[in-house]
Amino acid sequence: MFDFEAAHRLPNHSGKCRELHGHSYRLAVSVDRPVSPASGLAIDFSDLKQIVQREVVDRLDHTYINDKIENPTAEVMAVWIWNALTGPLSGLSEIELWETRRCAVVYRGE
Repeated sequence: MFDFEAAHRLPNHSGKCRELHGHSYRLAVSVDRPVSPASGLAIDFSDLKQIVQREVVDRLDHTYINDKIENPTAEVMAVWIWNALTGPLSGLSEIELWETRRCAVVYRGE
C-alpha cells in the first residue's frame, strides 16, 4: 500500500466535489509475473516500492492534481497511474485507488 495526500476539484461534477477539497489517497499495485527459480521472487518488493514512489507518489503527493490531470476523478486518476507505471513496471495487473476509507476504484488496463 502506498499513501499520498492531494487536493483536487471535479470541474464536471454537479455536487460538492466541484469545489476544491483534498483526500488521503491509498494505492494498491499488483503485478502478475512468473516466479524466478533463482530468487524465488516474482518481484523484489523494494524495487516495486521504488518504482511506485518515483512514478506516482512523488508526482502526486501534496499537489493540486488538476495541474496534472484535467478531470481528476478517481477513475481518471487510476488510468493516469496505470499509464505512469506501465513502462517501468512489467507485469502490472491491477491498480486499486482509495479516495476515502469507503470509496475505491479498481483498474486492470484496457
